[in-house]
Amino acid sequence: MKNVRVARRYATALMSAATELQSLEAVATDLDLVDRSIAASRELRLLMSSPVVSAGKKQAVFRDLYARRISTTTMQFLILMVSKHREPVIEDMIAEFRGMRDERSGIVNVQVTSAVELDPPQQKKLVERLEHVTGKKVRLRLQRDEDIKGGLLVRIGDTVMDSSVRRQLEILRERFVHGGGDSQQTT
Repeated sequence: MKNVRVARRYATALMSAATELQSLEAVATDLDLVDRSIAASRELRLLMSSPVVSAGKKQAVFRDLYARRISTTTMQFLILMVSKHREPVIEDMIAEFRGMRDERSGIVNVQVTSAVELDPPQQKKLVERLEHVTGKKVRLRLQRDEDIKGGLLVRIGDTVMDSSVRRQLEILRERFVHGGGDSQQTT
């Protein structure tokens, strides 16, 4: 993220306003739309990051794009960010907002990497185990990576649980290179 503190500050302000106005779900839906359109449009990303284009022109573009598609609360907030020259952190603010909303809802995002595709029963069992471990509702994001050879690589926030075959082989290699560690010495 470009500027996490600024993005978090704006996300906190928007979360507070949306909660106070009882429009948290509407704002979240609006932000999803804005995020998808930014991701899909190179021109919009360039416009947002351009120091040459005036804030007034950027605000007009935002109004043209979103006025009939998002709530007044979200629109006013985006216009405020543009007026403060914070449009380069809008995407980061949206990510922070999503994280706060998930935390508030007791949801944790879990990235799982496996060598093979997990079938639905395996996914369900994994979600149940992770929910038991975290004590939260789990949103699973699956990814395949044949390089891990087997097992799973599970990332929950900053915590990584690596039970991949690749990691186990690395551990064995380290033990062999550095003298075993498990061997007993006799005197």
